[in-house]
Amino acid sequence: MNRKNIKTRISISFMGLFVLACVFLVSSTNAFAEESVVDQVNITIPTSCSLSGTGMDTHNTTIHNNESDSAIGESIITAYCNDINGFSIYAIGFTNDEDGNNYLTDSNLDSTSNIPTGTATTGATSSWAMKLTPVTSPTPTYPITIIGSIDDTDKTATTPDYTAFQPVPNKYALVARRKAATDVGANAEGSSFKTTYQAYASPSQLAGTYTGQVKYTLIHPYDAEAPLSPETTASGKICYYPNGSNVDGTMGCQTIPTSGTTDGVSPTSATLLASNFSRTGYGFAGWSNKFDYATNPNQEGIKFYGPQETITYENGQYVGEGKGLSLYAVWVKSAGNLQDTTKVATLCGTGTGSLIKANEATNILSQSITALSDSRDNNTYAIAKLADGNCWMIENLRLESTNSDNSTGALAQGYGTSTTYGNFSGLADAESTGFTSTYTANSLYYSGTQEGTASIDISIFNSPAHRMPHYNNLNTQNRATNPAGNTFLSGNTKGGMYSYGNYYTWHAAIADLTYNGTNNKSTTSTSLCPTGWHLPTGGSVTTSVNVTETPSTWREFYNLGYGIMGSVANDSNAGTYAYYNNTTTNSSGDTATKAFRKFPNNFLYSGYFEASSASSRGDCGGYWSSTAYSNVSSYILYLHSSRVYPGTNGYNKYRGFSIRCTVSAGT
Repeated sequence: MNRKNIKTRISISFMGLFVLACVFLVSSTNAFAEESVVDQVNITIPTSCSLSGTGMDTHNTTIHNNESDSAIGESIITAYCNDINGFSIYAIGFTNDEDGNNYLTDSNLDSTSNIPTGTATTGATSSWAMKLTPVTSPTPTYPITIIGSIDDTDKTATTPDYTAFQPVPNKYALVARRKAATDVGANAEGSSFKTTYQAYASPSQLAGTYTGQVKYTLIHPYDAEAPLSPETTASGKICYYPNGSNVDGTMGCQTIPTSGTTDGVSPTSATLLASNFSRTGYGFAGWSNKFDYATNPNQEGIKFYGPQETITYENGQYVGEGKGLSLYAVWVKSAGNLQDTTKVATLCGTGTGSLIKANEATNILSQSITALSDSRDNNTYAIAKLADGNCWMIENLRLESTNSDNSTGALAQGYGTSTTYGNFSGLADAESTGFTSTYTANSLYYSGTQEGTASIDISIFNSPAHRMPHYNNLNTQNRATNPAGNTFLSGNTKGGMYSYGNYYTWHAAIADLTYNGTNNKSTTSTSLCPTGWHLPTGGSVTTSVNVTETPSTWREFYNLGYGIMGSVANDSNAGTYAYYNNTTTNSSGDTATKAFRKFPNNFLYSGYFEASSASSRGDCGGYWSSTAYSNVSSYILYLHSSRVYPGTNGYNKYRGFSIRCTVSAGT
């Protein structure tokens, strides 16, 4: 029996301890007053909870067709937990397929012969079941309650009565609990129950040796959050799940593409939906095909995907009865603030505790992904070291107006000290306002024509021209009303309200009301990025420079592209706008647009905003650099289906594009 040993720390402090020496005074009758001493002892007993079992070896039985066996082996599960608020025990069938179903399987037979969970009674379908029995003899000092039992005084159980045979759960089910502490010492008795299993073989069940597992998990205190569970995906669908508590937003499923080859082996593909989920205090790092990646990161077959990555699969793999793909949100808890320069230096530097460069290694999530919160508005962003060796936010910026004065410079990197414009007015108007002419906007827009001198006029607030919207969640209620296609604009079914983030004009992105293009081809040091972070630099790189310059001296967007693709931009007109053709692949065999959208890079086809409407979401994406191209345009990272411009071509500053912030390694 494996039991966790209790560790006890004893700290003793002596307070006001005086040593009294004998002093003889000649010819004196005076006596010394007696002093007091106080001796304090502090003992800390840490919470210690564990679960162990006996008789856990494989349970064997032989049953014939149209027979049932109701006593397949026996195990004793014992909990040791000194949490004053008790504990709960959950169970789940642990032979999950990717759709969250549990079976007894035979490795020599195909999946059509699997034995699913069920009542394990006579019928047309084979099935297996489980039962829990409290240990009552000898009378336990610390009895445990089986959920659904007659003495379940909790009266909150909505799960089946596990004192009788029930289908092995496909999702974590509460099966037993104790609402007070039990013992954990060297001779501890603990709280125990017995498990048994039952199986029925239908008349048509093929001969074989079928194997399955049940996993029991202890959670404390007794009312703590339940473990994450797998989900059952609809046939022929890719479905998205929030995978945690306190997650806002709703997403539906997308149909698996069935066009293309039909030979059953040639690969085909699907582009995933960007996330509409948000979770306070957590960054969103992408999707995983395993629900329990956080507690079991090295499991076989685990995959991580970018929020809008294109995945490949065998033709017909997820199409047909009982087939589909479940994807679970990958959440990373905040480790501190983006503005904490010491924390950022530790994470993004090269010393102990720093992130490693993210790659596609099995344990990538725990090795190289973390999250930090923006102290301006408490948005949390997943961050990673990408292929260029620098740290990047791997989510689009969602900053809105904070109504905060920036006189201390804390609002944004290098941005303004004026109390007049401390609450920068280049931030967003909600899309739900409808952009009416009477609505007073908290927005920045250009005066004059779109192709004019790009001067800024913040004295007029009633024009709807060129307002940059929020991340378009249309409030939590409306986010939850369009789950089927994750839509929020007429005709737009590309999903991703939350992941797309805010859109910003270039002047909003660089957080400078006075920058009107007079410094063409130059880079500004101001931005809406958090203090210590910055907008990536952009700029075209000529063919001759490609040959002679080392990657470390290239523009940051271009340098990242080199790291992702493993080569310089490859088009024949690199002297003007260097770009990667989408026919080019990197060492992993990924085309340019797929490589940039792949986990952990996570760039999105977030589209853009112009003339009071969003366009091309799910089809292309643009990200501002801090480098001007001319008085009316700036360099951007631009992704679309045929090519990627790695910060090498210019787009009009009045358009609304996305923002990603970066920080150099070691800073």
